[in-house]
Amino acid sequence: MRVSLRWLREFIDIPLTNPDEIEQVLAGLGHEVDAIEILGIPFTGVEVAQVASIRPHPDADKIRLVTVQRGAGTQEVVCGAWNFDEGDIVTLATVGAVLPGGFEIGARDIRGVVSEGMICSERELGLGDQHDGILVLQGDFEIGRDFAEYLELPDVVFDLSITPNRPDAMSMLGIARDVAAKLNLECREPTIELVEFDPPTALEVEIRDPEGCPRFVGREVRGVVSGPSPMWLQARLRAAGVRPISNLVDTTNYVMFELGHPTHVFDLDQVAGERLIVHRAVAGDTLQTLDGVERKLDPEDIVISDENGIVSLAGIMGGGPTEVSESTTRVLVEAAHWYPPAILYSSKRHALRSEASARFERGVDPNLSARAAARVAQLLVDNAGGEAARRVVDVYPTPVEPWTVEFPVGELVRILGIEVDGPTATDFLTRLGMTVTGSDPLMVTVPTARPDLTRPVDLVEEVARLHGYDNIPESLPHGTGGGLTHSQRRTRLLRSVLTGAGFTEANTLGFIGVADLDALGLPADDPRRATVRVKNPLSEAEETLRSTLLPGLIKAAARNGSYGFRDVALFEIGRVFRKTPSNIDDRIPHQPAHLAALVTGAVDGSLSSDRDGAEVFDLTALLTALGERLGLGKLSIRQAPVPGLHPGRSATIINDDFVIGTIGELHPAAVRQFDLTGRVAVMEIELDPLVAEPAWWRFTAPSVYPPEKFDLAFEMEAAVPASQLVGSVRGALREGLESVTLFDEFDLGGGRKSLAVTVVVRAADHTMTDEEAQGLRRTIIDHVQADLNVKLRGGE
Repeated sequence: MRVSLRWLREFIDIPLTNPDEIEQVLAGLGHEVDAIEILGIPFTGVEVAQVASIRPHPDADKIRLVTVQRGAGTQEVVCGAWNFDEGDIVTLATVGAVLPGGFEIGARDIRGVVSEGMICSERELGLGDQHDGILVLQGDFEIGRDFAEYLELPDVVFDLSITPNRPDAMSMLGIARDVAAKLNLECREPTIELVEFDPPTALEVEIRDPEGCPRFVGREVRGVVSGPSPMWLQARLRAAGVRPISNLVDTTNYVMFELGHPTHVFDLDQVAGERLIVHRAVAGDTLQTLDGVERKLDPEDIVISDENGIVSLAGIMGGGPTEVSESTTRVLVEAAHWYPPAILYSSKRHALRSEASARFERGVDPNLSARAAARVAQLLVDNAGGEAARRVVDVYPTPVEPWTVEFPVGELVRILGIEVDGPTATDFLTRLGMTVTGSDPLMVTVPTARPDLTRPVDLVEEVARLHGYDNIPESLPHGTGGGLTHSQRRTRLLRSVLTGAGFTEANTLGFIGVADLDALGLPADDPRRATVRVKNPLSEAEETLRSTLLPGLIKAAARNGSYGFRDVALFEIGRVFRKTPSNIDDRIPHQPAHLAALVTGAVDGSLSSDRDGAEVFDLTALLTALGERLGLGKLSIRQAPVPGLHPGRSATIINDDFVIGTIGELHPAAVRQFDLTGRVAVMEIELDPLVAEPAWWRFTAPSVYPPEKFDLAFEMEAAVPASQLVGSVRGALREGLESVTLFDEFDLGGGRKSLAVTVVVRAADHTMTDEEAQGLRRTIIDHVQADLNVKLRGGE
């Protein structure tokens, strides 16, 4: 939203002149200033002149000799434009004048005739883009007067970023109201005086979709003459960033920027039956909009039709069949209120975002429609020579009334931390156009122009804006402290361990494609294939929400490799998405948090020379470190085939007898599919079991008596993991077991192997005898042999 300071002063007598000070006021009101543009007068020495006579050039066919009347007499200039006649008012750059770009005007000999100056076009004066003819002035201009005096220059334009919840601030009047409230000034609103003439308009309007169009106001203005708008109106539109077109179109744009309510003018002679119908489009409907594009309409689009068909895409852009033109003499001014979501989705669907749709999708005040239509009619009467027809068509089935918010004054100190009494709060809210009654709580009636004010906290913000955020001192909140939750602290510890191990955290997109799962080599029945599709994907290659973190990490590693960084260690903590409903809200998918890690690389100082890349043991060591730092004594791995991983170098991650993740080396086919080389180790784990608050532990005093130590070796199938043997030994004894350590693995051939462990036992209250130690040894042997179907090596 571009705000002209000259235009703003029409509403309020702002005492500030320094643009930086005004910027501070606007920013303090919540309207961020993106840029400040200083508009100066782009020329010197240009006068208002009148064409006295025109005659042919004696030695040229395409240029003419023009005698112009100046304040100091007449003079002759040579001109190549043909869009003016004798008696027209023009702009004359006199000898010595300087035009934009530093172009100085001098007396020039043109084919034997000396031209004492130049008649200028809009572009030559730096006022617009028109250059197909000279600028012919319309209205009252004093001959010989400096043309710069008729321009609304110099000026300062503030380019504001308006938040989506403030539709009222998308107008000069809305900004003026805010600044007036802040500086405690009077805000002058445009005075609308309109005389209506018989016969009354024959226009009829039918609303078939009252949800999409809660209100429709139509006014007829007849006898208009299409032409250029007055200079002051053109200047204000340019300051607002809009190119002037004609007085009929410019008037609607002007009122949109002035009041914040978009309007539209139809050529009423082109409206079949002088009857309009508001409805939703049907499949197969099309409309050629004013930009010349033939658009295929959607059944969710709100449209306006006459008896011959669709004539407008509601709230966004009019259609070609009823467009105003130079021959238009009767116009229909439309000021309607449209359902904001419908306009938002239609503008996105058609990739057609206009100044009108930007306002309607925020929510224009429905009670402003009649005033906006009257303002457009008034300006058309003033600037296009028309007259307003009697009878206003106003279809408003369910009027929107102001609402009341109960506002406890104590909310101000609770939320802002400062004492603001009731009378002060009442004064602030009254300045902002609200009606306040009562003392505590305050009963605040909110105008319909402010749909963002529905709760007490919204009114707290309004008080804070006028009190001034800079006037609120820093203070510590009262009450119990916040702090991090247990899981947040453990997640930070997790990150600390990972970064301490040399890993870099990645943050990849939450979207993947079916092709990513194909490249990973997942079978059709893999749970990760059950993905949640995105309705409007960023690209066809990322059409689903991710069900695993691995594709994002693998592609990040591949991207690093393409830049020559083949040795990477990455991790990511993020959410994956399941097709099952969330236990928080069944309307959204289940979104568990996961931890994933990846290691890849070529030979460097940290890898042995006979390795091509990473190994699974790089991540099993990391997993061990995580278990130790997080106090997860029951965290282990169990060798098993995992889809997408190397069948002989993969395992599941077990915590307290539950599978919580997978670990291993990426399958060589997947490595090639993702444009990687060498061996790549990956891991993905559910985060909640890692960061959950552990069970309460009980302190046991350490024994002061000596331990007994013995070794046991078992023969077993080669597929039995060592962790299973260690777990079985631990499960054999309820008391007395101190530690179990694997110290040897030996391949016996024939698909069998030997694993050897050292077992340490100790009594808590006495020195253990040999007989007691042997009994514990016997118990362990019997339990392990029965549990794992293994055989003790070396006899008893």
